[in-house]
Amino acid sequence: MTDVEETTATLPLARKCPFSPPPEYEKLREESPVSRVSLPSGQTAWALTRLEDIREMLSSPHFSSDRQNPSFPLLVARQIRREDKPFRPSLIAMDPPEHGRARRDVVGEFTVKRMKALQPRIQQIVDEHIDALLAGPKPADLVTALSLPVPSLVICELLGVPYSDHEFFQSCSSRMLSREVTAEERMTAFEQLESYLDELVTKKEANATEDDLLGRQILKQRETGEADHVELVGLAFLLLIAGHETTANMISLGTVTLLENPDQLAKIKADPGKTLPAIEELLRVFTIAETATSRFATADVEIGGTLIRAGEGVVGLSNAGNHDPAGFENPDAFDIERGARHHVAFGFGAHQCLGQNLARMELQIVFDTLFRRIPDIRVAVPVDDLPFKHDSSIYGLHALPVTW
Repeated sequence: MTDVEETTATLPLARKCPFSPPPEYEKLREESPVSRVSLPSGQTAWALTRLEDIREMLSSPHFSSDRQNPSFPLLVARQIRREDKPFRPSLIAMDPPEHGRARRDVVGEFTVKRMKALQPRIQQIVDEHIDALLAGPKPADLVTALSLPVPSLVICELLGVPYSDHEFFQSCSSRMLSREVTAEERMTAFEQLESYLDELVTKKEANATEDDLLGRQILKQRETGEADHVELVGLAFLLLIAGHETTANMISLGTVTLLENPDQLAKIKADPGKTLPAIEELLRVFTIAETATSRFATADVEIGGTLIRAGEGVVGLSNAGNHDPAGFENPDAFDIERGARHHVAFGFGAHQCLGQNLARMELQIVFDTLFRRIPDIRVAVPVDDLPFKHDSSIYGLHALPVTW
């Protein structure tokens, strides 16, 4: 076991190749797989680059997800919240035992059975947007025509959020995730969206029904006598942002990748049963929310032979872990038949993504329908000219011009 005190590197964030993690990750994994790094926020933390170490950290009870704790490692400057605003951490920032209770309250909304019940409506949404895409001019931007509106509409209907407000919450989301805005601008966007959802939840509390997730949660709280308005607002906030940003970006990235790998796309067209394995591989390759697996130690603990002391931050670089040759043979190759289900793109352990069943189903419906209905679709500009989101905490594309 080693006990390292010295900062050894600046955490690399830029993907030199849009389809690969930063090249520095490989060097870190080979030379110092558990290493001290400096973060853009000014903090120092441990960076984990091996799949095994990341999974061990995420399953350990000795690491906290509390993002309000000063020890939590941030990639951007910490947002200062107004003192008069009540705060309750959402699921993503909770620790046991609160996290277990809050997750159990809502996990039934995302079972495979419930997601299958949504399948016909999601198919309808996808078909309607592809109808509009085909009826419109060429080239078209797939982000605005399909990638963003489909998951936005799905999560709005699931939660009970008016889709007519999508431009507002998408703007707030974009500013909150940007690495190029100030902490003040980020907090303003946060508070604007929080106020919007606070008002929405208040209206639903006055007339709760079983028609949407928020209404069902309100009725469940009343049955148990544990009504918690602030917690419901936090849940709505988390699910609204996570429910559209991640899937939207994976639709765009997945479309480009499959079009750039026609041999792999041909396998899906020939056998739709290979779409889900292809989605797992796409999730692994891009790992678009890689630093969601950050934590801080609550006790002295050894990870990968290195002592991490209580109070020290840890950044689990899940994109590095998902390209670890010890976990994935020839990890830089895109191979839809590799069987990549053990990736950590959805996290691992108690905080594994709540909506992963929904995300997989949306992606499957979009890819199967898009390539069936527009078999000759292609990217309308050189891939090197595409505006990849190097400026965002969630990787993706700002636009994707396509034609057919």
